[in-house]
Amino acid sequence: MAKLAQSRVLVTGADGFIGSHLTEALVRAGADVRAFVFYNCQDSWGWLDHCGPDVKGQFDVFAGDIRDPHGVRTAMKNRDAVLHLAALIAIPYSYHSPDTYVDTNIKGTLNVLQSARDLDTQRVIVTSTSEVYGTAQRVPIDEAHPLVGQSPYSASKIGADQLALSFHRSFGTPVVLLRPFNTYGPRQSARAVIPTIATQLLAHAKCIKLGSLHPTRDFSFVADTAEGFIRALDCEAAIGEVVNIGSGLEISIGDTARLIADIIGSSVEIKIDEARVRPSASEVDRLLADTSKAQKLFAWQPRYGDRAGLRQGLTETIAWLREPANLARYKPDLYTI
Repeated sequence: MAKLAQSRVLVTGADGFIGSHLTEALVRAGADVRAFVFYNCQDSWGWLDHCGPDVKGQFDVFAGDIRDPHGVRTAMKNRDAVLHLAALIAIPYSYHSPDTYVDTNIKGTLNVLQSARDLDTQRVIVTSTSEVYGTAQRVPIDEAHPLVGQSPYSASKIGADQLALSFHRSFGTPVVLLRPFNTYGPRQSARAVIPTIATQLLAHAKCIKLGSLHPTRDFSFVADTAEGFIRALDCEAAIGEVVNIGSGLEISIGDTARLIADIIGSSVEIKIDEARVRPSASEVDRLLADTSKAQKLFAWQPRYGDRAGLRQGLTETIAWLREPANLARYKPDLYTI
């Protein structure tokens, strides 16, 4: 058969940040793509409404709800592979609405896995997150690092991850668990730290508001993350495996803010906003990815992986945010959870 990346694929969460970039990349790779978007009465396809002109009209759209097993099964019919990205991802929102995270992240993943089992889907890529590791107990973090649920969000993703691996072990479901670290880039929501910093500076705030500045992150540019999905899709050796995707570069939130200010050409004064500070035992203080497994299994390595790569990725992200139509979609004066 043809390579999976060039065959019939379903992308759940295709209307979101990473999902929309991945949908575009798959279309450009020659895949027959069905995009699963969240049903809404405005008939919005999220970020796919703003996809590249070379991609527009080149994919099928299925509007549904990942929490509904019947809709998921219908969307997955006649698909060779599914890349499952649909999820609730905001950590602060998970503090006061954890039930929705169980329904969306755990039950939604179960719906995908059960349909894949019933339909003999040839590949299931399940999206994990570096948050499942909690604060690094050793660095760089490899895939054998202990899992620690430090927020209801991360706990729900641990549950989804374990379900996916259990389906592989119990039923032979061809699951690959891809674990991106902190993906950033154009279209990222205001709940993430990089657009939070950049939009405040672009709105000419004299003093920007942030949470804790000391935690370190491993920022992965969205093009690198999408490439990781596509390479995993075509790798037989990745079945049943957990694979990190990250940059291998560690930087603090405070230093990230200063780097963004330098790119924008602005001075930066930072005020700690207590509303944005996670409970101390819930804060993930340190993240740094070991991506040697991805390189070994499917020859993936980040193109934006070093300090110069981070600067380039941030420059591209800021250029996108500078566009008035894009900046207008954000509310830099408000805290988005």
